[in-house]
Amino acid sequence: MPLLLSSRLILSPRLSMSNFTSVGKTGIIPKARLRGVVFDMDGTLTVPVIDFAAMYRAVLGEEEYISIKSKNPSGIDILHQIESWSPPKQQKAYEIIADFERQGLDRLQIMPGAAELCGFLDSKKIRRGLITRNVKMAVDLFHLRFGMTFSPALSREFRPYKPDPAPLLHICSTWEIQPNEVIMIGDSLKDDVACGKRAGAVTCLLDETGRYSSHDFATVDLEPDFKASSLREVYTLLEANFDMRP
Repeated sequence: MPLLLSSRLILSPRLSMSNFTSVGKTGIIPKARLRGVVFDMDGTLTVPVIDFAAMYRAVLGEEEYISIKSKNPSGIDILHQIESWSPPKQQKAYEIIADFERQGLDRLQIMPGAAELCGFLDSKKIRRGLITRNVKMAVDLFHLRFGMTFSPALSREFRPYKPDPAPLLHICSTWEIQPNEVIMIGDSLKDDVACGKRAGAVTCLLDETGRYSSHDFATVDLEPDFKASSLREVYTLLEANFDMRP
């Protein structure tokens, strides 16, 4: 695979190419070490099939949905929104969410490039972990259906969940490696990039549709270290920018 970065892949100043390829008196300065990759699941390893806007409307009601959405340009944290509700109201909300998630499981599809990327990481002996706000049942089905395993694989039963850094720090501790030797890859600024940043990991935003390039996100104070439009681009950027030797 060529090592040319796509025009839709960006690097932040902190991780510019010069950091990895500059030449000193003793030769090329080593690239940043990469020892682990942690993925989001829905919309990253799997094709987006859940209509989250419809889910949020069903849980919140149309008026509340519009109000909350206008105050949260990077996205609605539905789990956080319902945490303060009364137990009966919470129960109803979780039932609605579970129904949407069950429908999503019926249409579960692997993201193009996911199998190839995981095979590449395995060939380099790079560890693979997973953090999702979906339920454990969905993670188990993903592992079973697509024949690939991520370990640790943390679902929303692990508290606190993303965007709190706790799940990513737990994975780093389990692997006995430093967060700055790990990259967090996901399709959500508010969950995946925020989680990675707070943990001290490198972050990569998967933006297949270019939605994060819109004016809606111009004022969002969260910038990933990398941005890619596909998992195949992620393959390229990892190979070009990191030392992945065992």
